[in-house]
Amino acid sequence: MPKLGDIIVVLEQLAPLALAESWDNVGLLVGDRNRVIQTAMTCLTITPESVAEAVDRGAELIVTHHPLPFRPVQTITSDTAAGKLLLELIGAGIAVYSAHTAYDSAHAGINQHLAHGLGLQEIEPLVPADDGEVGSGRFGLSDQPQDLRELAYRTKTFLNIDAVRVTGDDEHPCTRVAIACGSGGSFLAAAHEAGCDAMVTGEASFHSCLEAKALGIGLILAGHFASERFALVSLADYLSEQIAGLSVWASGAENDPLRTV
Repeated sequence: MPKLGDIIVVLEQLAPLALAESWDNVGLLVGDRNRVIQTAMTCLTITPESVAEAVDRGAELIVTHHPLPFRPVQTITSDTAAGKLLLELIGAGIAVYSAHTAYDSAHAGINQHLAHGLGLQEIEPLVPADDGEVGSGRFGLSDQPQDLRELAYRTKTFLNIDAVRVTGDDEHPCTRVAIACGSGGSFLAAAHEAGCDAMVTGEASFHSCLEAKALGIGLILAGHFASERFALVSLADYLSEQIAGLSVWASGAENDPLRTV
């Protein structure tokens, strides 16, 4: 049976922690590397719902995208929401691992998956790391002529969502497209420098939307949850295939905290 340390080796081969942003909190956050792990759950975010699911189904490890704790803490008490969740996880003996921005930027990470899913070709990082093969964000050429309306439709179809938010004209041509999962407004300048016509991201501020319009970049906002959650399902499948003796599932309890009414 695999030990937690063995699982971490596979995770760090997929998403080397050196790719993580300097502000991020990645790697093993809770747990004993020598403990044998037979059951694991992937999720986008640790919430009361996902913790309850992990406890009920007997998970011994949670591989979460968003880290908990996200920032350094001096105390872990039930006085805070994060503290309550951590105490429950520790009490249940559940380890926690997060790759977050390392998985965003990895060669087979979230942005790469999203770029492929939207039919992009000749895919490159928007902000390359040292070797130029990996890095933050992605951009590439569309596999067919399309305008912003059509790119929005492809985004909805791939992510299996009902709606996206769009900045720009429906007929705006989208030949070179940038990708930034999660909150990607900060990548607009890199997308513009790369000559992109459009960018697909999870969320961006009002001012980033204005900036996109001023730069002539069509902007598609799919929602933070939708732009990343799909990759945690494929991560569960990947870990199951790569690690003998490990049963892994993607959380079925977590959901997007935002809804349209």
